[in-house]
Amino acid sequence: MEPRQVDVLLVGGGVAAARCARTLRRHGFGGSILLVSDEGLPPYNRPPLSKELLQADMPVELALAEPLSWYERHAVDLRLRSPVAVLDPGRRQATLADGAVLEFRQCLIATGAAPRRPVMPGAERVLLLRTLDDTARIRELAVPSGRAVVIGGGFIGVEVAGSLAARGVAVTVVELAAALWGGAFGEEVSGWAADRLAAAGVRLRLGAAGEALDVTGVRLRDEQLAADFVVAGVGVVPRVELAAAAGLPVDDGIVVDASQATAVEGIYAAGDCARLRGRPRVEHWHAARESGERAALAMLGEPLPARRAPWVFSEFAGAKLDVVGWAPEWDDVVPLAGGWAYLVDGRLAQVAIADSQLPVEAVRALVEAGAGVDQVRALAAASRA
Repeated sequence: MEPRQVDVLLVGGGVAAARCARTLRRHGFGGSILLVSDEGLPPYNRPPLSKELLQADMPVELALAEPLSWYERHAVDLRLRSPVAVLDPGRRQATLADGAVLEFRQCLIATGAAPRRPVMPGAERVLLLRTLDDTARIRELAVPSGRAVVIGGGFIGVEVAGSLAARGVAVTVVELAAALWGGAFGEEVSGWAADRLAAAGVRLRLGAAGEALDVTGVRLRDEQLAADFVVAGVGVVPRVELAAAAGLPVDDGIVVDASQATAVEGIYAAGDCARLRGRPRVEHWHAARESGERAALAMLGEPLPARRAPWVFSEFAGAKLDVVGWAPEWDDVVPLAGGWAYLVDGRLAQVAIADSQLPVEAVRALVEAGAGVDQVRALAAASRA
C-alpha cells in the first residue's frame, strides 16, 4: 500500500488539535489536513467530563470541540481509533497501529496526558477520569444514597466531588495537603471552597492519605472510609512516548519554543503533552486551545500574538473559580471584593476570582502588565458599582 500524502498531520483528538485545524482554515490554508486519534469520537472538550456530563446523562455532542459536520465542510479528514505507533521526523512519516503509513509536510503532536493512578494496595480498583467513557462509567455508579471517596483535592477531585454530591451521593474527599489544590492557592481560597463543598454535603479529610483500598472502601491511618466506589484525581502524566521514541527532546512534556515548535523543523507540539522551554507545563483547556492556535500560525508563517498569562477555571458545588496568572510562591495574598490578589515584589502575579465577580479578561490584562494591587482593587470596586 502506498503511503498517504498529507500537508498537515494532527496527532491527537483533543482541543489543541481541533483549534489548530480551525486556525489553519480560518487563515486561508488550502492544503490537506488529516487528524488521527486513538479515540472513537472527534475532538471533544474535557472540562464538562467532571461537571455537566457527570451530573446528568447529556448528549455527548455537547462536548465536541466542533460539530462533526464542521470537519466535512472544512475538508479536515478524521481517522479515529487509529493511534500512531511510530513517528519518523526525518522521513516525515507516521505509521499507524494498523500498518498504514502517512507522509506529511508538517505535524502537530497533541497526544495530551494520562491520569495518574494512586500508589497504594488495591489501587487497581480506583476509577480515573479522562475520557467520555470514564465519565459514563462513574455516572452509572453514582446513584442517590450511594457512598464515594474521591482521592485528591485538586481540580478534578473537587469538581467530581461536587458533581457526585449533586447526584445525591455521600462524598468524602481525601487530600494529602493541608489545603485544597495542594495548597497552590493558599488557605484563603481553600477555606472558601471548603465551605461551598460542605454546604453541598461533601466531607473533607485534608492532610490525610489513603493507605489501602479494598471492596469496602479506603483505609486511612486513623479511619476506614466506606465507599461503593472510589475516584482518583491525583494529577496527570504527559503522553510523550511517541515523541521520545522519535528522538524529540522531552522533559516533563515535549519541549517547545514560543511558536510550539520542537527541535525538529516542521514538527510542533501543543496541549497537555507540550512544555514551553523554561516554563512549567500548564494542564488546562485555555492553554491547550491557545497553544494549538499558535502552532497553526507558526505553520503558516504568520505573526504570533503575545503569550497570554495562564488562566484556569473550575466549577463545583454551585461555585466558580477562575485563577489568572501563575505564582508558585508569593509575598502576600490580598483579599479583594470578589477574589484574592497574589503579590510578588508588590506586583500582581496571580488573581483568584470567586463566582465570576471580576472580569477575567480585564484581570488577565492587569496581570500581564505587572500591575499593582491598587489597580485590581479599583477594578473590583468598578465591577461592584
